[in-house]
Amino acid sequence: MKHFLTTSALALMLSLPAVAAQVPEGTKLADSQEYTWWLLDAIKSLDPAKNTDVEGSDVLRQLFEGLYNEDETGAMVPGVATEHSVSDDGLVYTFKLRDDAKWSNGDPVVAGDFVYAWQRVANPETASEYAWFIELMNIANSKEIVAGEAAPDTLGVKAIDDQTLEVTLHTPTPYFVKMLAHATTFPVPQKVIEAEGDNWTQPGKLVGNGAYTLAGHNLGVDLTVEKNDQYWDAENTVITKGKAVTVNDVNVGLTRYQAGELDRVDIPAGQYPRLEQEYPDQAISIPYACSYAYIYNVSDKGPEALKDVRVRKALSLAIDRDIIVEQVLQGGQRPAWTWTHWAIEGFQPPATPEADKDQAARLEEAKALLAEAGYGPDKPLNISIQYNTSEDHKKIAVAVQQFWKQLGVNVTLNNVEWKVHTDRLQNQDFEVARYAWCGDYNEASTFLDWFRTDGYNSGKWSNAEFDKLMADSKTAEDTTPLYQRAEEILADEKPAAFVYHYANVDMIKPDVKGIPMENVMGTWYLKDIYRTAE
Repeated sequence: MKHFLTTSALALMLSLPAVAAQVPEGTKLADSQEYTWWLLDAIKSLDPAKNTDVEGSDVLRQLFEGLYNEDETGAMVPGVATEHSVSDDGLVYTFKLRDDAKWSNGDPVVAGDFVYAWQRVANPETASEYAWFIELMNIANSKEIVAGEAAPDTLGVKAIDDQTLEVTLHTPTPYFVKMLAHATTFPVPQKVIEAEGDNWTQPGKLVGNGAYTLAGHNLGVDLTVEKNDQYWDAENTVITKGKAVTVNDVNVGLTRYQAGELDRVDIPAGQYPRLEQEYPDQAISIPYACSYAYIYNVSDKGPEALKDVRVRKALSLAIDRDIIVEQVLQGGQRPAWTWTHWAIEGFQPPATPEADKDQAARLEEAKALLAEAGYGPDKPLNISIQYNTSEDHKKIAVAVQQFWKQLGVNVTLNNVEWKVHTDRLQNQDFEVARYAWCGDYNEASTFLDWFRTDGYNSGKWSNAEFDKLMADSKTAEDTTPLYQRAEEILADEKPAAFVYHYANVDMIKPDVKGIPMENVMGTWYLKDIYRTAE
């Protein structure tokens, strides 16, 4: 049995005090401790089992708390759990939970709350799109439960007592603890859910265990949270009220930021160089573990042309990534030739010959491939690109439309709202769709598992060798050659055109402190933030 409080660097981090805002001594705080941030789209769900998007996770981290949190560098620090130990075979994790964790209604948070929450995610009756995350955690019997072949109560998680949670994996998983800050793993209140049904996430009904409670939610307009006095570290929580405001147009978002209505907003494409010059204490650009791509629908519902790998390669090659990052975005993003973000810990990308060519050579190869596939002036390829509402997504889609026009491809742009976009992705009702995947934890498999045959995989591409590599990686001592081969297969098969790797390119008010700048996952907690006096 390995006790992590004494045997590893991770344990050292976990042994540090896990208090909320770290306000330097002598700092004069502002009289008003309120914070307002920008959302691009409406929050689809406040149920941790049903959330699927980054903005939803940002809100859920304020309302709920999992076993561990992330600090400003992305290292794991205590949340509800104060420590854990691992059996010698790496299969059994035993977590000790703090005895002062409470739900916002005053009830204690106990190990059974995690058991209920994780079984609920895995249960097919919940219809959680993130049930696969429980599978990725390699919890015993998760695959069978998600497939409907075993009862939810057979999941390898149990409460030894109220303060002791035991999790059994079917495969040793070195990055298992890194997954425990994800919203899907948050506890939920069984009593409230059973009493309120689907309405349990409404203001006035939602009971959470995070540093904040839900005070209001006008879908697609705004969402308000207030400090939770029942939170175990409320004494060190400085921000008293947070408000998320939905603004679909990033340019309007920036205008409202400059008018003082928002404290943090994304910088619209192309404006970072100017804003960095004018507001050096507010404009930031830092690596962010998300990758932007155009997903090809190769399912039975997709167009016949995209089932031809020559067509997919041609379309990918014709996208001038340098123009997109240097002339359209201009915010520190990098061209993407792999699905895994370059800044993910330990990731070593394979050689990518396409990256070493100039764009003229790529374009010539693309034209040849398309002709070989039978498309040209006498038989033009017609294709549609779907993207969700955003001026930046529109700019990129227009650019790609022009890139593909050089091949003689006729592109129809199809703009839809976020919910419609994700529903169509889920149901393969698209031809080519803009998509971005943000890592759920800091390890390459969080990207690569997306393309497994049974992964999220909206385009329904499938490759047996790729699946085997990802399966083998779960027990491999050295995953690097497996991940590199998996990326090579993606490069050869082109289930998507990878476009760029993200940077977080934001404006943040200079008196707002505590937002992490060294965590590539972009994870932030309102409880860590505070405002200084002008």
